[in-house]
Amino acid sequence: MSVRTMNASSRSDQDDVETEAGGKAAGPRVLLVEDDGKIAQEVAEELESRGFRVQHAATGPDGLSIGVAGGFDVMIVDRMLPEMDGLTLIETLRGRQIATPVLVLSALSAVDDRVSGLKAGGDDYLTKPFAMEELAARLEALMRRPNNTRETMLRVGPLTMDLIERTVTRDGVEIDLLPREFRLLEYLMRRPNQVLTRNMLLEDVWNYRFIPQTNLVDVHIGKLRRKIDEPGGPQLIQSIRGTGFMLRASE
Repeated sequence: MSVRTMNASSRSDQDDVETEAGGKAAGPRVLLVEDDGKIAQEVAEELESRGFRVQHAATGPDGLSIGVAGGFDVMIVDRMLPEMDGLTLIETLRGRQIATPVLVLSALSAVDDRVSGLKAGGDDYLTKPFAMEELAARLEALMRRPNNTRETMLRVGPLTMDLIERTVTRDGVEIDLLPREFRLLEYLMRRPNQVLTRNMLLEDVWNYRFIPQTNLVDVHIGKLRRKIDEPGGPQLIQSIRGTGFMLRASE
């Protein structure tokens, strides 16, 4: 079995118990299933420098046996793997009720390829080559999602979002959204009737690790309102003075 830990940060279970017992915070556990050794090493080193604990498997079957054992906070699965491809691996994990968030890595960037990855059970899709900063940010975003994110449809008031086909409708009429607008609306629809600050949106939708002085959120909220609101009707996205925004669950 070609399974290995990448360095001292990927320790045995006994070491993890001792670390936690000693009062030190243990970082998130990541299963990395990647057959390219160079990419795997670079990803592991980057994530471990950020406090993640990485366990690596180089083939689909090895990734499956480790993933089924559980205990991971998030998984990274390459689409093209030897012996068992990444999508089959993810489908098998989902079939065994393993709900750990999965980020799919792939050199295939077409819309149909991304849709296939999400339909197989992936939670996010990142194309190669990628920036390590973006990889880490996506993992952090996946771990912040509520536990019920395996749903494929979101419904809030007159709005319906299909997370597989990446479409949005209002009362059955499709709304054309740009990728960032879709992501922003998804974030709002997952948190109806919650006050969301501009800082929260910048961190979770734009993946900013610092908060710049910008009206970026307000500009995108304005564009989104013009697309989802009916002329002369009430605004679905409410402005909360001095705080941020809230998506009302009912009109």
